[in-house]
Amino acid sequence: MTAEGEALVGGMVNAGAVFRRGELVERPAPPNAGALHPYLLALREHGFDAAPAPVGLTADGREQLTFVPGDVALPPFPDWVMTKAALRSVGSLLRRLHEAGAAVAVDTRAEWPRHLADPAGGTMLCHNDVCPENVVFRDGRAAALIDFDMAAPGRPLWDVAMTARYWVPMLDPVSAAALYPAGLDAPARLRILADGYGLSTPERAELPGVIEQATEVCRTFVAHRVAEGSPLYLQALAERGGWERWNRMQTWLADHRETFTTALLN
Repeated sequence: MTAEGEALVGGMVNAGAVFRRGELVERPAPPNAGALHPYLLALREHGFDAAPAPVGLTADGREQLTFVPGDVALPPFPDWVMTKAALRSVGSLLRRLHEAGAAVAVDTRAEWPRHLADPAGGTMLCHNDVCPENVVFRDGRAAALIDFDMAAPGRPLWDVAMTARYWVPMLDPVSAAALYPAGLDAPARLRILADGYGLSTPERAELPGVIEQATEVCRTFVAHRVAEGSPLYLQALAERGGWERWNRMQTWLADHRETFTTALLN
């Protein structure tokens, strides 16, 4: 433990700037903390306690949140976080978030980040970044969600699609091999996530197309970061195969759209 506290690793946006001090976590406050903090508190009032509770803001622009105990997987992702039971529990946890969030009014005056937001918009706040680094596990099951920095209004199905990208994962085999255990069956795992969430039949039919749309939004997000000269994103892009990887991934998604639809509906 340093004077700054224990550094918490994971993620790229706030890498090296998140510290734990006892039961509190201090991290850079998002610009919309004034709207995000009341939202997180309202979630708890509606029965969703599986997220950090905001405690306050510091004078130097940081936010304080309650520490959520448990295990968080970092890349390359270990086998334990990619089990079928873990995947199903992620879907169930996301459904719980959405059910509570549906009862919370979104502050329409706030400037919610658009980087990963649903282009179609919506009346409910989506997390938008449910990657393994942002899910806390206990006893092999997803227990909590952290890092709501990218939360923005959208459709629940958009959040499922963004989650599927990371957890199935919706990546061609070459791309997946760099970060995920070998042998993951993408169509079967997409069905497990949909079952865990409880997607309706119309939503299942729409999901593969929304995943392709979400992938394009994520590519644009990376392109903006690279154009800004972000060292982390420049390095990640180079190490993971550059834009050729994105081209390959998007072609693979389009080529397998019917396979994914069949797995979801049959």
